[in-house]
Amino acid sequence: MEKKQGFFSALKDEVVRGLSPSRSRATSPARSGSPMSGLLRRKKRSNHAQLAALQPEPLIGRSGSLRPVMEGPDPDGGEIGESKRVGSGLGQWMRGQLSRAPSVSSVAQNNRRSDLRLLLGVMGAPLAPLHVSTSDPLPHLSIKDTPIETSSAQYILQQYTAASGGQKLQNSIKNAYAMGKVRMVASEFETATKVMKTRNATRSAESGGFVLWQMNPDMWYVELAVGGSKVHAGCNGKLVWRHTPWQGAHTAKGPVRPLRRALQGLDPRSTASMFADARCIGERKVNGEDCFILKLCADPLTLKARSEGPAEIIRHVLFGYFSQKTGLLVHMEDSHLTRIQSNGGDAVYWETTINSFLDDYRPVEGIMIAHSGRSVVTLFRFGEMAMSHTKTKMEEAWTIEEVAFNVPGLSMDCFIPPADLRSETIMSEACELPHDERGKGGGIAAAVHRAKVAALEKEHSANSDSMSWKMEI
Repeated sequence: MEKKQGFFSALKDEVVRGLSPSRSRATSPARSGSPMSGLLRRKKRSNHAQLAALQPEPLIGRSGSLRPVMEGPDPDGGEIGESKRVGSGLGQWMRGQLSRAPSVSSVAQNNRRSDLRLLLGVMGAPLAPLHVSTSDPLPHLSIKDTPIETSSAQYILQQYTAASGGQKLQNSIKNAYAMGKVRMVASEFETATKVMKTRNATRSAESGGFVLWQMNPDMWYVELAVGGSKVHAGCNGKLVWRHTPWQGAHTAKGPVRPLRRALQGLDPRSTASMFADARCIGERKVNGEDCFILKLCADPLTLKARSEGPAEIIRHVLFGYFSQKTGLLVHMEDSHLTRIQSNGGDAVYWETTINSFLDDYRPVEGIMIAHSGRSVVTLFRFGEMAMSHTKTKMEEAWTIEEVAFNVPGLSMDCFIPPADLRSETIMSEACELPHDERGKGGGIAAAVHRAKVAALEKEHSANSDSMSWKMEI
């Protein structure tokens, strides 16, 4: 019995010393260290300190103020939003152990981050095709000397405005607030030779939420947090900016444009203004419901203002499907084509298509708001050479939890852009496009991880006026 006790005591001693991140061992096997009780006491105190440090700090402290959360990627590879903690040696030691050899968990984590970056970059805060102002009145219905496509579109918009709550009520709204939940997933990756789909899209989906503030004239701010990462964007009426953890804060090219997410059943007045110059091109059934189709194209001046360097926006088209039964917008299709010309190489084309389906319209203070919906995004890359195209498919589902209008206390100070803004080359049109898809390996996550995200970065040479471009991988 005494031998068994001695054996287990020695084993316990070895386990305690082996799990210690500091690895404090004597050089000799027959070391004369502290007694067992001292080692256990120190280990116990160390564990308590580490557990206390690993406990998340409360978002609201005793003073009632919000605890600041670190934005941007953790230099040590932590998730976005993690706070720096004292006594995180165990986490660093574990990362060091895992980095010695590749493991399935580390590869999956990297793929997850790459998927999340792609999802947020493309679906986080896309903009509408062109500039509109809520202060501009809607065009009056005119039949004389007006093409039938234009007059029909004006009539459909009048029906939409009436079904959404009426122009008088909409004009009384000075600001608005909306809060909702989202789920995003990269569901499919296709090359010329194979198609890879996410096996369990429900489990692979990233969940999060967003907050949207709007104020006249033409000011908005959105903050989207999904999977531990956060993207926020805004407009003060004069410029549009966006902040991502991987690019920082930057301004958008071209004229001020509304947020596309606001047009998805949250802002009827901006939606009607957006389609003011549209044409009615026909009818189609959407989910068994007869709809009128309005088509809107961005003008050449807007496309030119949004283009720069090797990236050129060739076209941007928006289709709106308005129910013939209710008059409300039930489907929206947004498609734009970008050409990227490399130095001495073939041009690469990117076509981004976003299909949004709006559902569950309910009145909020007399305004009809779509309280749920889903979007399907397709990134199609082609050009370079035959049979080299790739296609990435992503999906988003959202629900609206809260909506309020004319919120007291909301001022222009809430829409001030960040102080560290920098001029941007191309925003959502080209910066968030995947690059160098090869489609090898198993699963959509690995494919998108290798695809990465392409960003165009302008480099000014200090000794010359020449301008060079490079792809940020």
